[in-house]
Amino acid sequence: MSFRLAAYAVCIEDGRVLVSRYVSPLTGASNWTFPGGRVEQSEDPFDAVIREVAEETGCDAVVERLLGVDSRVIPASEANAGTEHQNVGVFYQVGITGGELRPEPDGDIAESVWTPIPDVAGLQRSSLVDVGLALAQTRPPTGHVPPVPIGGLVQH
Repeated sequence: MSFRLAAYAVCIEDGRVLVSRYVSPLTGASNWTFPGGRVEQSEDPFDAVIREVAEETGCDAVVERLLGVDSRVIPASEANAGTEHQNVGVFYQVGITGGELRPEPDGDIAESVWTPIPDVAGLQRSSLVDVGLALAQTRPPTGHVPPVPIGGLVQH
C-alpha cells in the first residue's frame, strides 16, 4: 500500500471558495481540488499548507484554524498507480493575505478561481473538496466527517 500525508487549504470569503483545477500529467484529465498537497519529509503540515497555497496559486496565506483530518483508503482498482493507497489529509481554514491568482509554474495546477459555494456541486471535483467544505460548514468537534461517496462528479 502506498501512503501520502497532505495538507489542504479551505479558503472561504464572501460565500465563495478558492478551488484549483488540477490537470493530470499522465492523462490530461482535470478536476477541481483545494490548494494543497504532499507534506515533505520533516515538514509540519501547518507550514506545508502555506507553502502549497503560494506554489499553486501565487497567493500568500495565513492559517486561521485547523478544521480536521480525513483518512481514506483508495482500492487498487480505483487508484492511479493500480496499488491500494491511503491518503491522510489535514484540512486548514486559511485566509488569503496577498498575491495574485495565477497558474502553478511548471506544475499541475492550471488555474485557481473563487467559486460561489453553491456552484461547487456542479464541478468535476476531488472528494477532498466535499470533505473540506463539510468540515468548514459543520466544524465537528471530532474534526472528522463521514466518508464522501465517490462517483459522478466526485472522484478520488
